[in-house]
Amino acid sequence: MDRNLVMTVLEQLRRRLIIIVIAVAAGSILSFYFVDPIRQMLLLPGRGLEIEIIFLTPSEVFMANLRLAVVAGAVISLPVTLYQVAALIGAVNHHFKKKALLLAATMFLLFALGICFSYFVVFPFTLDFFLSFSRADLVPKFSINHYISFSVSFLAAFGLVFQLPLAFWFLGVAGLVDAALLRRNRKFALLVILVVSAIITPPDVFSQIMMAIPLLLLYELGTFMVYLARRSERVGKKLGSDPQS
Repeated sequence: MDRNLVMTVLEQLRRRLIIIVIAVAAGSILSFYFVDPIRQMLLLPGRGLEIEIIFLTPSEVFMANLRLAVVAGAVISLPVTLYQVAALIGAVNHHFKKKALLLAATMFLLFALGICFSYFVVFPFTLDFFLSFSRADLVPKFSINHYISFSVSFLAAFGLVFQLPLAFWFLGVAGLVDAALLRRNRKFALLVILVVSAIITPPDVFSQIMMAIPLLLLYELGTFMVYLARRSERVGKKLGSDPQS
């Protein structure tokens, strides 16, 4: 790689990291001011399930609020972060340079869809499943720190899983996969999806179906994204080799 290009990329990386840190810090400060409503939103899926939230040490509530504010700040500043990442990719690969804003918007939309699907559909069923183990001598009492860690990691996992179509698109652009390969291996993908759904959801058929259906749709959408990426590449090569172009 050219030395000037390396220096340019490093300078871009430094500048964009500073922007990301500032955005996350500003979002975290704002979130700390509204941390009580944010915490109530995380507790909302468990309403009606007799969940009792406690704290075990004097500093636990403050530290839990601080952690929640940082996570919420990272989510609030996610559009800025994603745009900086996409723009950095565009600085390295000019094929993505003009698509930085579109990539950032797509990543944020998919992440938001994953979190919403988890929050409104899967997370309540998961809490209900775990609370079904409570007995007269086993009363469910969650420490605020552990509950926030569990809920945030659970929601974030779905946000990341919903990036699957975009990941497929990148692989298609890089020429590592093609749509025909993905279609031929659809039955194996379905098997993997069913196994993943059985692992990360409660062991009832409804929850597993509610998880498997969007994952299968994401796989099909990813296959279509790969098709578009490879088709665009073929059209570009054809135009580039056309003597009249």
